[in-house]
Amino acid sequence: MSQKLRIGIVFGGRSAEHEVSLQSAQNVIANIDRDRFEPVLIGIGRDGSWSLSPASQPFLDMDDPAVVRLNDSPTDVALLAGETNGKLVRLAEPGAIDRLDVLFPVLHGPYGEDGSIQGLARLANVPCVGPDILGSAVGMDKDVSKRLLRYAGIATAEYLAIRRAGYRPEAIGEVVARIGFPAFVKPANMGSSVGVSRVTTTETLQAAIDEAFAFDSKILVERGVVGREIECAVLGNNDPIASAVGEILPTDGFYSYEAKYLDENGAALRIPAELPNQIADRVRRTAIAAFETLELSGMARIDMFLTDDDTIVVNEANTIPGFTNISMYPRLWQESGMSYTQLISRLIDLAIESYRQQSGLETKRR
Repeated sequence: MSQKLRIGIVFGGRSAEHEVSLQSAQNVIANIDRDRFEPVLIGIGRDGSWSLSPASQPFLDMDDPAVVRLNDSPTDVALLAGETNGKLVRLAEPGAIDRLDVLFPVLHGPYGEDGSIQGLARLANVPCVGPDILGSAVGMDKDVSKRLLRYAGIATAEYLAIRRAGYRPEAIGEVVARIGFPAFVKPANMGSSVGVSRVTTTETLQAAIDEAFAFDSKILVERGVVGREIECAVLGNNDPIASAVGEILPTDGFYSYEAKYLDENGAALRIPAELPNQIADRVRRTAIAAFETLELSGMARIDMFLTDDDTIVVNEANTIPGFTNISMYPRLWQESGMSYTQLISRLIDLAIESYRQQSGLETKRR
């Protein structure tokens, strides 16, 4: 029997989506093919420290998504950059090195979904699941991604990008005149609806701006789009494919963090979405077009709106989508005939494929 590949599953992290990451990681750990892969569990604390998590119980309070946390581990580790592939060093044990064949980041938001961990994987010469450095960084920044989508002729909502350094509260009237209501205020680099507010009055706009600035130095004030919330999963490198189409039906009209992860009645998921075949096909084509425009690879979930006149408006791309029990990305692939275990295996294979293509490039002048 061939040697199992050692997969470094990385979770936790420094972002506000720490708890979501733990929920996602639990499902990846539970569904990975143990005949092909040996998981190495790596928890990242809120302080950014890396440690090997206990295989028997990597998480505590897993039944409560509001307070779930890492199980403390004394085994601090670091991924070592250099020519040797995938060296995971045990810091307290000189000379103790664990081999990693593939890195599987289950990290949502900054410090994990934004190109940070992908750059570290490149330096450490280890394949990394999901988009590469550029695609991750572009997909994370909602302002930059919208600019590229518009350049490619893909519809997005009207918005204003505001930086903290140049923002003047007295200019709030200009924001209202440009965007109107309802509006969504959101950090440019955050996911899971963290720091996002739906605003319907001038009086509440400033508080929403302050909330978003708590999570990022650049925020978006985006015009609300009236339409159905449609999502499509994309998988692949050079020839990506799109899944069945799903629909989000929020209970209160806004798919908030609480609705996604804390309140089981916060939203209904309709899989597949009730759409005519020609519209569903157009949604899938749009998802792939957005995927390719944003230089993505491996995986992404593309979130869209479908308006009453059948216009498709791309909202955002999620380059490390949720893998929780109720997350759309794995459920859409299950609807498309791919099991959770098959999906994880395919993502690992795609990471290896991408790494081999990158490794074949020249690093010296001829």
